[in-house]
Amino acid sequence: MARFGGLLALDLRDVTSDPAALDSSGWWAVTADFEGGLVCARFGDVRPAPVPAPGRWRGPAPSDWTSSLDRGAYTAGVRRIREHIAAGDVYQANLCRILTAPLPDPDASDVDALTALLARGNPAPHAGTIRLPAHGVEVATASPELYVRRSGRTVESGPIKGTGRTAADLLEKDHAENVMIVDLVRNDLGRICASGSVTVPGLCEIEPHPGLVHLVSTVRGELRPESTWADLLGATFPPGSVTGAPKTSALRIIEELETAPRGPYCGGVGWVDADRGTAELAVGIRTFWIDRTAAGGPVLRFGTGAGITWGSDPLREWEETELKAARLLGVASGADEATGGIPR
Repeated sequence: MARFGGLLALDLRDVTSDPAALDSSGWWAVTADFEGGLVCARFGDVRPAPVPAPGRWRGPAPSDWTSSLDRGAYTAGVRRIREHIAAGDVYQANLCRILTAPLPDPDASDVDALTALLARGNPAPHAGTIRLPAHGVEVATASPELYVRRSGRTVESGPIKGTGRTAADLLEKDHAENVMIVDLVRNDLGRICASGSVTVPGLCEIEPHPGLVHLVSTVRGELRPESTWADLLGATFPPGSVTGAPKTSALRIIEELETAPRGPYCGGVGWVDADRGTAELAVGIRTFWIDRTAAGGPVLRFGTGAGITWGSDPLREWEETELKAARLLGVASGADEATGGIPR
């Protein structure tokens, strides 16, 4: 099943990794791993349905999580990225870490029930569920960030750069980083949009979310008539806000410094209605996923990260990753908010 935007999708018909399917017909749930794996699932029964009351979910305690990078390794990674910036290799790069906790009761671990908890404790504009256990996909997202929205030939992206507890916490560095990523997203869309059609109708707007605020911009363009879904994904993936600029250099640095695959975190998750020519895919942040193949038994995973620039302070960037994760881990545990921080 899948759940997005007030719709519940049932009656699974097809599952494919071929993006050409999104240009065919039907309603598709889509998840794309940061590393490039794509799962598209077509459903035959798509109906309006509210998010249900929280049901079968027993999550890890906040103290059960471990991090792929501890505080020392993460702050060292920030310093290393600053060295790359000083050398002219990159202007900005996202450094992320993956948090993992064993599921205390895997049989009582329905990601749609987790989505219901998130809807109550951390509502988000692009929240949703994709549950395809036979295909290794069990994802619950509370993403605040738009990767791509499509209506006919019009496409739009909403990159987020800049995070604080309040608007007063946002720095000049945050605004500069946002503008840098907007330029990257404009360039990505320009590869598959009509010449002169890419615009920025909103720049560095402050958007409140539970427990924090973000700087959000809007980039819009008109796809060329021959552009397909494969072209759109090929030109824009992975999303620029969770890679860096230039994107190719940032991806090399991410591979050098990060010690765990991101999976659906920082990928794309959402839906495509091929019949109506509409779609909404979120950047897979504030996203949980179940890995039932992990050594030692099923685990829950969650990613958190920050964009690093020359103006970054290593400890402040670490604290930003904590801020982004703490509330969500608390919700997943069944508490309103995490207490005592997250693994260092």
